[in-house]
Amino acid sequence: MASRNQNRPPRSPSTVSPNSLYSIGIIIFFPQWRRLKKDGIDEVPLDKRRRIGAGRMVGPASTGRARQAFAVVNNKPDGTVTNDMGSAEGSDCAPVEFTKEKVEALLNEKSKGKKFDHKAKLEQMTEYIKRLKLCIKWFQQVEENQVIEKEKLQSAMESVEKKCTDTEVAMRDKVEELNLIISNLKTTIFSLEERVTKEELDKLDAIESHRKENEARVAGEKLQASLSAELEKVRQEKSAAEQKAASFEDMYKRAQEYNVSLQQYNSKLQKDNETHSESLKRVEMEKLTIVENLSNLRCHNKALQDQLTSLKASQDELIKQKELLSNELRCLRGELQQVRDDRDRQVTHVQDLTAEVLKFKESTGKSCVELDNLTIKTNALEEICSSQSEQIQILQQQLASANEKLKTADLSASTTRTEFEEQKRIVCELQDRLADAEFQLSEGEKLRKKLHNTILELKGNIRVFCRVRPLLPDDGVGTEAALISYPTSTEALGRGIDLMQSGQKFPFTFDKVFSHEASQQDVFVEISQLVQSALDGYKVCIFAYGQTGSGKTYTMMGKPETSEQKGLIPRSLEQIFQTSQSLEVQGWKYKMQASMLEIYNETIRDLLSTSRSNGLDMSRAENGVPGKQYTIKHDANGNTHVSDLTVVDVCSIKEISSLLQQAAQSRSVGRTQMNEQSSRSHFVFTLRISGVNESTEQQVQGVLNLIDLAGSERLSRSGATGDRLKETQAINKSLSSLADVIFALAKKEDHVPFRNSKLTYLLQPCLGGDSKTLMFVNISPDPSSLGESLCSLRFAARVNACEIGIPRRQTTVRPTDSRLSYG
Repeated sequence: MASRNQNRPPRSPSTVSPNSLYSIGIIIFFPQWRRLKKDGIDEVPLDKRRRIGAGRMVGPASTGRARQAFAVVNNKPDGTVTNDMGSAEGSDCAPVEFTKEKVEALLNEKSKGKKFDHKAKLEQMTEYIKRLKLCIKWFQQVEENQVIEKEKLQSAMESVEKKCTDTEVAMRDKVEELNLIISNLKTTIFSLEERVTKEELDKLDAIESHRKENEARVAGEKLQASLSAELEKVRQEKSAAEQKAASFEDMYKRAQEYNVSLQQYNSKLQKDNETHSESLKRVEMEKLTIVENLSNLRCHNKALQDQLTSLKASQDELIKQKELLSNELRCLRGELQQVRDDRDRQVTHVQDLTAEVLKFKESTGKSCVELDNLTIKTNALEEICSSQSEQIQILQQQLASANEKLKTADLSASTTRTEFEEQKRIVCELQDRLADAEFQLSEGEKLRKKLHNTILELKGNIRVFCRVRPLLPDDGVGTEAALISYPTSTEALGRGIDLMQSGQKFPFTFDKVFSHEASQQDVFVEISQLVQSALDGYKVCIFAYGQTGSGKTYTMMGKPETSEQKGLIPRSLEQIFQTSQSLEVQGWKYKMQASMLEIYNETIRDLLSTSRSNGLDMSRAENGVPGKQYTIKHDANGNTHVSDLTVVDVCSIKEISSLLQQAAQSRSVGRTQMNEQSSRSHFVFTLRISGVNESTEQQVQGVLNLIDLAGSERLSRSGATGDRLKETQAINKSLSSLADVIFALAKKEDHVPFRNSKLTYLLQPCLGGDSKTLMFVNISPDPSSLGESLCSLRFAARVNACEIGIPRRQTTVRPTDSRLSYG
C-alpha cells in the first residue's frame, strides 16, 4: 500500500465515501472466511452494474483520475481492471471494472468441489485470495484518489474565498464609483427635465404663433416633430438613468447593511471590553480583600509566634525545674539510703552490745557501774536511732513532695507539649493559607496586568508610568509627605498621585505610579511583559522624561555593576537573552543587532564608533571638518534606519554590557547647579531582533528602543553659561518639539510636526505608528522643583491620552525553495 501523508487531517465520518465503506467491509469480513459464491460475479449483466469509482462519486470531472487509479492497479493505461477471477486454467478474459455487484458476488462466493479434495480447494482459495487482494488494492487506490481530490477541492475553495474577498473589496470601490455616477446622473436628469420644460414652453409658443400666423405653421410643425423626437430620446435616457439609479440604490443598501453589521461587531467588541473592565474591577476588589485577609493572617501569625515563643520559654524553664527536682530527688534518695544503712549498722551494734551485756552478766558478773554505762550507751544509741528515724520520716515526706512536684511538672510539660503541637499545627495551617492567598494574589495580579495591557492595546494609547525619586540630603527634609500623596481608593490604588501647591491639590492618574520606596526590580516587573513583546515581533519603545535630577538615567541605566541597582536597560537585555535561550527548545533562533546614539545640540553622534575615542568626532564638529552624515530614514514598514550608524551583532549579555560601558564613557555629561552629573544629550539604545522558527518556518522582526531623554531645566535654576547654555537651549527646544507633537496627536490634527527636531523625527514610528510605547515620567520631591514636577505630570497626562493606533506584530512565513520539492 502506498504511504500516506501523516500531516493530513483525519477525515470526518460525514465525508467517508461508500468505496471506503466497502473496503472496511472487506477487511472486517475477510478474516471470518465466509462461504463465498464464485459464479455470481459473471452472471450479472454489464448494463446493471453500478460503478463505484472515485470519478463516479465526485462527478464527470474526476473520471480520468479514477481511470488512472485503476490503471495503476491493473497495469493498463485506460483504467480498466483485468478479470483475474477466472479459473486456474489461465483462460483469457475481457477487462472489466469492479462494480458493487461484482464485489458482493466476490464476497458471497462459495467454494466448489468435493468435500475432501483439499488440493482443489487450496487452489480455489489461492485464486480467491489473489482476487480479493486485487480488489482491496483497487479500493485503496480509489480512496487515495478521493483524498487527493478532496485536497484539491480544499485548495480550490481557499482560492475561491480569496477571490471572493478581492471581489468584495472591488465591489466596495465599485459602489463608491457608482454612487459618484448616480450623483452625476441625477444632475444630468435635473438639467434634462429643465430642458424638457423649456421645450414644452417653446412648443406652446409655436402653436400660438401657428394660430396667429398661417405662414409659420409648417416650420412650427417641423420644430414640434423634432422636439417630440428629442423629448422621446430624453425620456428614454431618463428611464435608463432611473434603472441605473435603482440598481445603484440597491447596491448602496447592501453596503449600508454591511456597514450596520460592522457597527454591530464594533458594539460587540465594546461590550467585551466593558466585560473585561468589570472583571478587572472585580479582580481588584478580590485583591483588596485578599490583602486585608493577608494582613490579618500575618498579625494573627505574629501573635501566635509570640505566644509560641513564650510557651517555649516556659517549657524550657519547667524542664530546668524538672531537672533540678530530679537531681534533688536523687540526692535525697542517696541520703535516705545512707541513713538507712547507718541505722541498720547502729541497730546491729546495739544488738551486739546487748548480747555482750548479757554475756558479761552471765559470765563475769561485772559491776553495776559498767552495766549502767552500757545502759547509758544503749539509751544514747536508741536516741540516735529515734532521731535518725525522724530524719528518715522527714526525708520520706520531702521525697513524696518532690514526687508530687515531679508529677506536676510532667503533667505541665505534657500540657505544654500538647499546646505547642496544636499551635504548631495552627501555624502550619495558617502558613498554607497564607501561601494560597499569596498565590491567588499573584495570579490575580498577573490577570489584572494581562487585562490591563489588552485594554491599553485596544485603546492604542501611550502608556505612562510615574516614578518619584527618594529625597536626597540636599533636598528639604520631611517635605515629601506634605507635597506628594498617594490616594488609597480602589480605583486609584497604585495608579494615582496628588501634588499640593499653595494649598491646592492636583490629582493625576496614570497606568502605574511608583513611590520613592519602589526598587529597580519592582519597576522592571511592571514592564517585563512589554519587553517580552519585542521577541514576539512587536516594535517596543520605552523612554524616560522629566526635569534634570529627577532620576531618569538611574531608572534607565542605574548602576550596572550592582545587581540590585541595575536599570531597565540592562535588566531588559538580560530578560531578552534568557528568554531567547529558553525558546531554542521550541525551534526558535534569534539574531540581535545593537546600536547606540546620542542627539547632542541637534546633532546625531554614534556612541559605538571607533573614531569617537578621545573625543575625535567632537573636535571635528568644532573645527568644521565634515564627518559622517547621520541621516534618519523611515521605510514603508515603519522601520527607522540611521545612515552610517555602527550596528553590532550581539550574542550574549556580556557583549551588551561592554557596549553599554563604552557608550556611557562616550556620552556627553556635564555639571550644573541642579545636578552634579547631568545628561546633556538624548541617549537612544536600539536592539533589532530577527527570529525564525525552523519547524514552523515563521519569522518575526522586533525592535526594542530604550531612550534616556535629557532633562528639562530652567536657566534661572541651572545657572548654565557658555557651552552649557547652548546645550540647555537645544535640549529645551527638542523637548518643546516633542510637546508640540504630543499636542497635535492629542487634538488629532492632520499635520503632526515630527520634522521640527531630530528627536521627534527619530521617534515618529513610536509616537505615530503601530508600536507599543511607554513613557516614564520622573519627578523630584524637592519643594523647589514643585513647579517643574507639576509641568511634567501635566505633560504626562496629555501623553497618556494620545491614541497612536493598535500595535501590529511583524511576522512572516519564510518562503520555501521550490527546488526542494523535486527529487
